[in-house]
Amino acid sequence: MANRDKFYNDNRRSKKQSSRAGQFRIIGGQWKGRKLKFFEVEGLRPSLDRVRETLFNWLQGEIHGARCLDLFAGSGALGLEALSRGAGHVDFVELNKKAARQLETNLGLLDADNDQVFHQDANQFLETQHQPYGIIFLDPPFHKDIAQGIVSKLVQTNMVQGDTLIYLEIEQNLEVEIPENWELIKDKKAGQLQYRLYRVKISG
Repeated sequence: MANRDKFYNDNRRSKKQSSRAGQFRIIGGQWKGRKLKFFEVEGLRPSLDRVRETLFNWLQGEIHGARCLDLFAGSGALGLEALSRGAGHVDFVELNKKAARQLETNLGLLDADNDQVFHQDANQFLETQHQPYGIIFLDPPFHKDIAQGIVSKLVQTNMVQGDTLIYLEIEQNLEVEIPENWELIKDKKAGQLQYRLYRVKISG
């Protein structure tokens, strides 16, 4: 089992930048305009600026103080944007070791202190963690047949509560069976992807 506190608890965020680094920028909030590097690995693609801008316009009344999960963090673009805009806490889950270390570096550069990075498989995280979240970002690698399994497993956890918001970003034309109590409240397409925002309704 991966040590989930490996990066967070020792508080020794590396300042080294990878020679294979791409770059993205935070588009709103306290760190607006900050440019950050990310480690380029297969399947890692920060959400497009226009997609993030639309998403956080959708979330503008919900993000402040929210406890968030960035389940396939990669560059951390979604979770970092959430922190910049006032999220109370963000947990980042990233399996790739180099990408996770770069994310730790970026959090250190921003002097963020309301975050935790888990160098861990997303499925393993869902099996071992039990805390609820107000907002969950699901942006799995494309063309890996991951989305359906993650959605199915997520609904079996305690992470999803009544009124939890779930953001799902997947490739165009991919069909994912969504639980009946996930109410689709926003839906949009951009290029080769589709992105949606759901609100979980717990029947009483």
